[in-house]
Amino acid sequence: MPLNSVIIGSGSFIPERVVENAHFEQHQFHTDQGVQIPGSSTDIIRKFEAITGIKERRYVTSNYITSDISTAAAMRAIEDSGMDKEEIDVIIVAHNFGDLMDGSSQTDILPSLASRVKGKLGIQNPSCIPYDLIFGCPGWLQGMIQADIFIQSGYARTCLVVGAETLSRVVDPSDRDTMIFADGAGATLVTGKQENTKRGVLSHAAVSHTGPEVDYLYLGAPNLTNQGEDTRFIKMQGRKIYEYALNKVPGAMDKCIRKAGLEVTDLSKILIHQANEKMDEAIVKRLYRKNGLKDFPPEILPMTIEKLGNSSVATIPTLYNMITHNQLPGHSVQSDDHLLFASVGAGMNINAMLYRV
Repeated sequence: MPLNSVIIGSGSFIPERVVENAHFEQHQFHTDQGVQIPGSSTDIIRKFEAITGIKERRYVTSNYITSDISTAAAMRAIEDSGMDKEEIDVIIVAHNFGDLMDGSSQTDILPSLASRVKGKLGIQNPSCIPYDLIFGCPGWLQGMIQADIFIQSGYARTCLVVGAETLSRVVDPSDRDTMIFADGAGATLVTGKQENTKRGVLSHAAVSHTGPEVDYLYLGAPNLTNQGEDTRFIKMQGRKIYEYALNKVPGAMDKCIRKAGLEVTDLSKILIHQANEKMDEAIVKRLYRKNGLKDFPPEILPMTIEKLGNSSVATIPTLYNMITHNQLPGHSVQSDDHLLFASVGAGMNINAMLYRV
């Protein structure tokens, strides 16, 4: 009788503040050399929308920090599961920048966000161990992989995995990449169950490249020096990330499918990190072509990036929560469906996980 690592609850926190692309029309965009990018802001925004698919994103209001929205998503996941929070053995909070106060890009990760979340949840159990995971955008998915390993090894029975970020507080207003990033949080509660049929987490795969790729996403100086020479914002080499993702992610996804003993045609949904609409579609198309198929069925690839933007570690758990709670029109999951999760981000890191509902 297999021990299954099963998601028994999920929750998310989607900020109420909607920021449409028109919000950036008064911005003046510059290169990392401080040179103004040719063309009007309206033209730059139009091209951005055509490439990324993003029309709006969500930002937290001034009274929230990352540990707050992590706690809110976690509480909803616990309530969804019906489990006593004191039965949680491990809390994993994936993020990249810690708590950021409104008006400041200075990060705060002492104590860990996971410790803060445990405290804010009111969990008294001293055997519940909280820790943070910094793994770029694939952080929540890596937390899920670790949760499965903990459960299968007997180290833990139940794990709370959270992905949260408030990227609106670490973006450079003079950088057009500012428009990609968003805020949000998603959480899942995973537990081990002895069952007759194998389900839950079936397989996973991860890849890391830290040669020149290590600097594709980084903290760097503002594009305009008048923003303060000591200030650091999230920066990325977009073209190199795009090429890296297209060349490397499909292989990791395919390896994960093979490890589960499945074919790409067995997939019901692909829940991929919401980084860039065109890039995500190209990655999945390459996966299918790698398997001798011309293209993928459109219904297999649910997307939230148009409305929610790129909230880094929060995109996939938020997407999963919306689908499983019938909050994404045209998409749902049924018993025995095979879901392929995949992500890529700073490190550069890639991971994938095959899950049977």
